[in-house]
Amino acid sequence: MSVGLILLAAASVLVLFGVAQRVLDRMQLTDRAALIIAALIFFGGLAPDIRLGRVAVNLGGAVVPLGVCVYLLIQTDTRAEVGRALLGSVLTGLAVYALGRLLPAEPEKFIIDPHYLYGIAGGAIAYLLGRSRRAAFICGVLGVVLADTAVAVINWANGISATLVLGGAGAMDTIVISGLLAVLLSELAGEIIERMARPNRRENRDAVDTPVRGREGRS
Repeated sequence: MSVGLILLAAASVLVLFGVAQRVLDRMQLTDRAALIIAALIFFGGLAPDIRLGRVAVNLGGAVVPLGVCVYLLIQTDTRAEVGRALLGSVLTGLAVYALGRLLPAEPEKFIIDPHYLYGIAGGAIAYLLGRSRRAAFICGVLGVVLADTAVAVINWANGISATLVLGGAGAMDTIVISGLLAVLLSELAGEIIERMARPNRRENRDAVDTPVRGREGRS
């Protein structure tokens, strides 16, 4: 089983135990919807790719994650968040594409599988650009798809007959890692910021309460 599918199974377990409830609430997803999506990605990823000319599309690795991105875009609260998610997706795609051009062409020179590296880089960049959990997920998934598409288009322009694989084989691992990591980093950052803000809120409440208690003592 690939790393992407393992992470997907682990995320499903967290949903079952209610650990991911807060994240799902922020993304406007129910536990049932999240488990259905995870199952579709898992089993769809094991299904054969759908061939459309020079494009091969995987149901679990591309169609379902992109469908989730469309849903999240529809559920976004403001146009600014939609714009940030779309712009962040383009920038994430450019960054992942640039990373692919900078790394050695020989896979044996990599310490880890290149697909995992692209997923980690895509997730980290998507978090920085997306900011919110929804936008980060969109950037992580859509950015990787755009990077793969850019590689294929450039190959075609150079006369190289290559197949654009969307979500198939190792590309699925990249998309799953990137999307999940982007959301995880957004959640961790949000939790840290909230914990840092709690002492300030308590100090503000104490500053307001102290004068009131003082007046009560003098009355």
